[in-house]
Amino acid sequence: MFNDDEKPMAPASNAGRPALGFSDAGKASVKADHSKEAPLAATTVSVLLDVSSSSSTVGRAPLDLVVVLDVSGSMGDDGKLDKLKSAMQFVIKKLSPMDRLSIVTFSTKSDRRCALRAMSDAAKSDLMGTIDGLVANGGTNIQAGLETGLNVLAGRQYMNGRTANILLMSDGEQNHGDARQVRNPHNVPVYSLAFGADADMNLLRDLAVNGGTFNPVPESGPTSMLAVFSQLMAGLLTVVVQDLYLILSKPTSLDADLDKIVKVAPGDFNQEADGQSGTITVKFGDLFSGEVRKVLVDLLLLEATGSDYEADFLEVAVSYPDSKGVRQKFRGQTLHITRSSTATDVKTTPKLMEENVRRQHAGSITAARSLADGNNLDEARDKLVEAQNALEDVLDQANPMVAMLRTELQQLLDRMESPELYKAEGRPYALAAETSHAKQRFASRGDVEGVRLFATPRMDAYLKQAKEFAENPDAPLPTADDDAEEEVKANPVAAIAGSLAFYIHAAVEALQAIEKIVNAASAPANV
Repeated sequence: MFNDDEKPMAPASNAGRPALGFSDAGKASVKADHSKEAPLAATTVSVLLDVSSSSSTVGRAPLDLVVVLDVSGSMGDDGKLDKLKSAMQFVIKKLSPMDRLSIVTFSTKSDRRCALRAMSDAAKSDLMGTIDGLVANGGTNIQAGLETGLNVLAGRQYMNGRTANILLMSDGEQNHGDARQVRNPHNVPVYSLAFGADADMNLLRDLAVNGGTFNPVPESGPTSMLAVFSQLMAGLLTVVVQDLYLILSKPTSLDADLDKIVKVAPGDFNQEADGQSGTITVKFGDLFSGEVRKVLVDLLLLEATGSDYEADFLEVAVSYPDSKGVRQKFRGQTLHITRSSTATDVKTTPKLMEENVRRQHAGSITAARSLADGNNLDEARDKLVEAQNALEDVLDQANPMVAMLRTELQQLLDRMESPELYKAEGRPYALAAETSHAKQRFASRGDVEGVRLFATPRMDAYLKQAKEFAENPDAPLPTADDDAEEEVKANPVAAIAGSLAFYIHAAVEALQAIEKIVNAASAPANV
């Protein structure tokens, strides 16, 4: 374990400094979509919750990043090491003074090339030299590299408010040690990159399950590695809410109609249930600026009698550490529904239908991969064609998501033309798609431009910057601080928009509660 991390530098711009009027409230918000009416009989209601982060990166978390890079002998083939060096130059240039970087390499054994360093101009120059001096030789000991990277982060003296992550790249099968045996007690997200068809796809996918993503990178194309690194950095440099919880509970009002929460389906995220209160907490980890997590919730409403009325049926809140590191709970909203004597069932909304279709689509990819792994390539293709046909049932065909799902299925079908092509490209594509859908986070599928599901605006911007960098690597490249400054210029109120929305919503709910009390007091007493 290492404990020689450099003291972080203070934020040099709006990226890490709260703006005037900035508040921790509103960093994350929730929007609900559900049927507005339910029958008086006991019935199940489905709700779609969109949990989103602020679109502004003002106040974003400083990044502690360890890159764990394969420099085994095979990295010397086909210009792979040069592509890695170019991508790492982009990474170093994008970091801001408040961020820190450590470089770890591995071949037969691992080597920590530098401590976790604050990104001053001098440090950047030093690390550029370190990257430029990398040479390829030896075997592939992913275990040693990952252990060293985790030890760099575990021994940090300065951790408060900082987000810790690992980028791990390898181009081959491990032939020393076993990376699956590495303990990651603090669940540090590992974003893995599989460079070329000879990489250990299963292993690298498994290493990414603790919050990271799995990203296959084709050997062909001079900028493939650079493009993938750009997308990962666009996320890691825009963490605006850390350790986010979604809290679902029974309303405390007397007219609450919730019997119980039947099911919460957040995707691949942990959830905890309080057996006594029935409250369910979903733990999302960190969210990048502009990200959304969709959660499906099924609830059982109590049987009711009498005339139509409006009932409370779910309390929604979010919780995350504030700027001082103290966890705070921010009340979101109380969901209401009209209990109607004329309603016969609960209608499904278009948004609920679309999210169910996306999840079925993701399940079809998993099923197709399983069939293809069992040498049933024809059946696997049939499964994907079925998924294509299912997309025709989506009501809003103009929805960009529908077009991307179609593209995803077609690209996977194209990579299942033969067993050889499936092994080289189809299987990595499917594994990346599965983890991307499960985490609701963008991941490269071997082509960062074909399917942009879950991509954020900053990812789009960094992809453009990566292309420009590839054409002219000596031209000035804006840092994450520079990007934040441009964001503020383009939309000066974005930094406080979330807080304003939070307090306005709280005021509206307070007025509605007062109105309920007044109406109840003025209603004639039953005789």
